Amino acid sequence: MKTFNFLVEGGKATAGPPIGPALGPLGLNVMQVVKKINELTQDYAGMRVPVKVTVDVEKKTFEVEVGTPTTAALIVKELKVEKGAHQSTKEWVGNLTVEQVIKIAKIKMKDMGAKTLKAAVKTVAGTCQSMGVTIDGKPPKQFIADLEKGLYDEVISKHEGEAS
Repeated sequence: MKTFNFLVEGGKATAGPPIGPALGPLGLNVMQVVKKINELTQDYAGMRVPVKVTVDVEKKTFEVEVGTPTTAALIVKELKVEKGAHQSTKEWVGNLTVEQVIKIAKIKMKDMGAKTLKAAVKTVAGTCQSMGVTIDGKPPKQFIADLEKGLYDEVISKHEGEAS
């Protein structure tokens, strides 16, 4: 078994580098692999997604496992902007609602290793801080302070246990 990790744009993987040159020499049908990757990543169009391809060299079979895009990529998609602020402490590129932050936190929770949804929300808020994104109209540091005071416990508890 050989394992390969690629970072591809959702739904737009090609047989060119890095996938083709890595898998071609193994005798696999690279187009089949690319087709499978694109099928599994189409929901992440416009975002870079980590993909793990495990190849059984003997049997010439493969499995594709799709990770989740970065927290920053999910924030950018949610805001419908191109990227975060150049100077995150001086400019703001957008505002996320608490609901949007919770949505992103639920998607990323298993990757973060967060024990609670509240902890995952706090992590997403930290990423918002570095990107120049306000939450609920507040700078992320203020949002985190309010979060720690319990101001958002009710809205977060509504979402605990729901599948993302």
